[in-house]
Amino acid sequence: MNYSKKYINFINGRYASEGVRITAGILFPSFIMNFYGLLPIGIIMSLGSLCVSAADTPGAVRHRVNGMLACCILVTLMSVIIYYATVNIFLLGVVIALSGFFFSMLTVYGNRSSAVGIAALLIMILSLQTPLTGKEIWLYAGYILTGGIWYMLYSLALYRFRPYKFIQQVLADYVNDVAAYLKLRGDFYAINPDYENINSRLLQQQTSIQAQQQMLSDLLFNTRTIVKESTHTGRVLVKIYLEAAELYESVMTTYQQYQLLHKHFDATGILQEYHDIIYFLAAEMEEISIAIKTGISSAPAKEAENLILKARADFEILRQDFMKGENVENFVSLGRIVNNLEDMLDKINQLHLYTTFEVSLKKGVTKSSIYKGWVSSTDMRPSLFFNNLNLQSNVFRHSLRVALALLAGYIIAVIFKVDKGYWILLTIVVILKPAYSLSKSRNYDRLIGTALGVGIGLLIILFIKNDTILLIMMILFMAGSYMFIRTNYFMSVLLMTPYLIIFFHYLYPGALQAIMVERIIDTAIGSVIAFIASLFLIPAWERNTIKSYMLKMLEVNDIYYHSVALHFCTELPLDEQKIKKDKREVLVALANLSDAFSRMLSEPKRFRHGVKNVDQFVVINQTLISHITTLSYFLQTTLIPFRSSALLPVIHNTQIYFHNAMRLLTGDAHEFQKPENVALKRLNEMVTELLEKRKIEIEAGLLETALKKQLVETKSVTDQFNYIFSDATVIYKVCSEHEAEMNNTNQKDSLLRNPLETLLKIKEHL
Repeated sequence: MNYSKKYINFINGRYASEGVRITAGILFPSFIMNFYGLLPIGIIMSLGSLCVSAADTPGAVRHRVNGMLACCILVTLMSVIIYYATVNIFLLGVVIALSGFFFSMLTVYGNRSSAVGIAALLIMILSLQTPLTGKEIWLYAGYILTGGIWYMLYSLALYRFRPYKFIQQVLADYVNDVAAYLKLRGDFYAINPDYENINSRLLQQQTSIQAQQQMLSDLLFNTRTIVKESTHTGRVLVKIYLEAAELYESVMTTYQQYQLLHKHFDATGILQEYHDIIYFLAAEMEEISIAIKTGISSAPAKEAENLILKARADFEILRQDFMKGENVENFVSLGRIVNNLEDMLDKINQLHLYTTFEVSLKKGVTKSSIYKGWVSSTDMRPSLFFNNLNLQSNVFRHSLRVALALLAGYIIAVIFKVDKGYWILLTIVVILKPAYSLSKSRNYDRLIGTALGVGIGLLIILFIKNDTILLIMMILFMAGSYMFIRTNYFMSVLLMTPYLIIFFHYLYPGALQAIMVERIIDTAIGSVIAFIASLFLIPAWERNTIKSYMLKMLEVNDIYYHSVALHFCTELPLDEQKIKKDKREVLVALANLSDAFSRMLSEPKRFRHGVKNVDQFVVINQTLISHITTLSYFLQTTLIPFRSSALLPVIHNTQIYFHNAMRLLTGDAHEFQKPENVALKRLNEMVTELLEKRKIEIEAGLLETALKKQLVETKSVTDQFNYIFSDATVIYKVCSEHEAEMNNTNQKDSLLRNPLETLLKIKEHL
């Protein structure tokens, strides 16, 4: 995507809209009250709006309403509680610590509840800046509540005014992410591809797509007007989503033996031709993404069809001139690639058509019930909170860290009389996250972003004296900060700091330099406390939790494989909804595993035991999912290409590897079963016989025969079962090596923790 398209994409995207929306919603009360000479009240109301905006995260309208309403109530209560607690420094310390723990524990209920908890901590900390007493406390709480309710009503009114805009923006981002995924798959066809790097980026892209898919499912199928498909626009948006999801699935099925293809076909140039076509198709999808965002329809490029027609013709020429008995298998793979490209072009042309919104769709035509399984409900039971009150829960560990870090920050502020330390506490809350890796990156971003932002802000104050220009710049910095707050924390801090400096310039025109120096010092203190807390206060290292993600990956893969594979050897009716649900579970598990592995890579080296094996495990499971999804894709055709009861023992023995790997990770090694590959060998012998017969046909110059069709259909299916069986054996081997390494590491750690035991071991050895 070139820079002009990136600019159009960003300006019309949800993050730019969100930045403008939040900025306007927060500033409006201040501007209105300032008009009546009541700016201090307006600022308090804007503070309430700021807190509630944190809970205005993407999702279905009813979830947003519930989140913002709960946030209004909690921030109002906290604004009262904290002021009554300020009468005693010891009581205030207890309230700060308990609040830090309780509101951090809300993370167990999901991202929206976590945002509500952060908003409550935010109002608690900011309220420390100006102590109040008596009825002033209740007036302050009333203004906070008014500002919060204003923002909630304002946000909902914007949704009513343009109910489909946000969905279009998320949908466009989803299509753009699928385009990026397609380009990465295309990189496999380039000369000398970096397989490790491409696979790593594919995993990251799959995680992003999974997040977008989850959000879209929530938006589309939890929104009443769209679920009932009562409007033409709603029906078209659902149809675009379903087509894009199917396109993504078809891209996932394009996995090939790339090393083998490069070995046989690099010299012909046909793989580079495929690479160029894939990039062109990805560019077409980027055009569709922009069209969905802007509302301006896109049209299919005739060049795409011409390129694929040329690729088909080149393949046929290559087949006639170079296909021999010994390379028939490779030509089968090459032919599948052309078929996939033609199928993708049809889907992309269909998406172009939908951007016009002029297609005729009847109610129910989208079959959206198949994808309702992607919608996940939030468990809000109180028991979930109490069940996580133990050291095995990462949320509990994080909540304890937040509580202790806030208490430490408060104690330092009291000892050194640092203006109640609200800026130190604010830095701790913003930086300290459940994962060490995220806390580490946020620490860096906040320190560097604040330092650079202070420099930019002071230069602006020094050289610009016009109040109107300063006000406009403050608004622009504020909007820019909110535009990047969900995607680039460094940019968000960099833009937020100048806007705060200009704001403080209006509030404290004579003491700005002293305030800025204090802010930098307080930020540094808060960062140090957050760093120490994340590193030493009951840390949750990924090496201790990664096994649970690996187990979940194996469990869902086993279920997904079983539900798909059985259809190739029995007459079971196709349960498309179950297969879609199982696939969703697999992709969620892969995204979670990939995230955990990424966090593991950001941790100190001494805590990264088993990282190489985990890396292999992630990559091989990504490949495995592609093969199972390919089988699933075959089931969606009108005629299943190949079906045989001989596949039953192959399926059974493949699952034995999955089950053995799970037993390794759970420590149930005594229940191992021994898998066999006899059935798979017999199946491959049958395919070999077909190949030998086909070679004879080719030598006789017979290219288009019934045997050719039978071979392609049979080999397409059996190849996937071979790949899956091979992947399962590798997964078992990797799990075995991982457990051996971790057991060895645990023994060493045990000896280091117990010096007496170490001495006894040395004595025995001597």
